[in-house]
Amino acid sequence: MAYVVDLKQYEYSGPLDLLLDMISHAKIDIKDIFISEITEQYLESMQQLNDLDMDSASEFLQMAATLLEIKSRALLPKPPVEEDPDAESPEEALIRQLEEYKRFKEISQEMKQLEEEAKSLFTKLPEEYPLPPPTIELTGLTLAGLTKAFARVLRRLEQQAENEQFEKFSRAEMRREVYTVGQCMARIQKRIKSGPVNFFSLFEDAPTKEEVITVFLALLELLKLNKARAEQKNEYEDILIMQAA
Repeated sequence: MAYVVDLKQYEYSGPLDLLLDMISHAKIDIKDIFISEITEQYLESMQQLNDLDMDSASEFLQMAATLLEIKSRALLPKPPVEEDPDAESPEEALIRQLEEYKRFKEISQEMKQLEEEAKSLFTKLPEEYPLPPPTIELTGLTLAGLTKAFARVLRRLEQQAENEQFEKFSRAEMRREVYTVGQCMARIQKRIKSGPVNFFSLFEDAPTKEEVITVFLALLELLKLNKARAEQKNEYEDILIMQAA
């Protein structure tokens, strides 16, 4: 029996969120999405689009068009002219987007858990913690607020990628290096050693989503290890990252 979700009952943040739920229910790997019944299930769920607002419906329809294109490519004979082997196919692009979104959701969930743990520490007397565990130090800021700021970085990156000229993007791709979380931690520590830095400035040298996520993971690790702290005086001011006291 096909797994058709109720779009009105379950609040999905977008088509990627819906696809991940279907993949999880089918208990398959993301890379196996095209050899499963996910496409058919997704298209059946699209019959409920009348229950959604126009903006949300357009996002789900765009994903439906992508899935249909991929399905038709698999059914039609291959063109005689070989495609560029370095070019990203629609299948590869969708798998990459799903993996990135899944990773971001996992990060958000971890941050929520950390926030709940931090709240619980303030409900108990200090005597119960002779050696208190390290906590993320945030002044005038919540982990949810930090997550929202990170989401703004990702949105800005997507808009920038759309507006940049291809030639400029190609040069950035050629000179790009891959950084690990440990390397990014060292870079952040070096920057905040001379004084506080703006949260958004940490991502200026990270032109791809993968690098942006790596920088954010490095920042979370520094906050968790009490090697850095984040501060925001009010909701509308900049988030500052500095050395822990």
